[in-house]
Amino acid sequence: MERTGIITFQGNPLTLLGDPVEEGRQAPDFTVLANDLTPRTLASYPGAVLIFSVVPSLDTGVCDLQTRRFNSEAANLGEAVRVLTISCDLPFAQARWCGLAGANRLETLSDHFSLSFGLAYGLVIKELRLLTRALFVVNTSGRITYSEIVPEVTSPVNFVAALEAARAAD
Repeated sequence: MERTGIITFQGNPLTLLGDPVEEGRQAPDFTVLANDLTPRTLASYPGAVLIFSVVPSLDTGVCDLQTRRFNSEAANLGEAVRVLTISCDLPFAQARWCGLAGANRLETLSDHFSLSFGLAYGLVIKELRLLTRALFVVNTSGRITYSEIVPEVTSPVNFVAALEAARAAD
């Protein structure tokens, strides 16, 4: 499915591919790669509240800021909440970024191979083959309790709303 009129990059309209998801809906499954190249799916995180922090690339300023912020916030969320940063960066680049940034409280996951996550959540930017900036919170029952697709890709996410949703999820 192609969708227009949802996001821009530096003011220029872009096309999103994939099926959009809505709050209250069961979170779609996906397969992404961890930094050690092992697959991760939704079932890899049983019983956890999940924050999906979706970024185009860790090597950009806003994505770097978003991921560093969620890494520092993760310490205050407790063991039941997992922060997963998902991008199309290669797993090797994600591991390098985590090492340089000291990011050890979240997990970076790569959707570069099949765009499984991006298509399942409607986040693939057709023109760039990257994921758009977005946030999702999934509760312990696997339901989406918060969703945000940032209209301008270069703008930051609503950290406060996502963190409140994660704390309220059970």
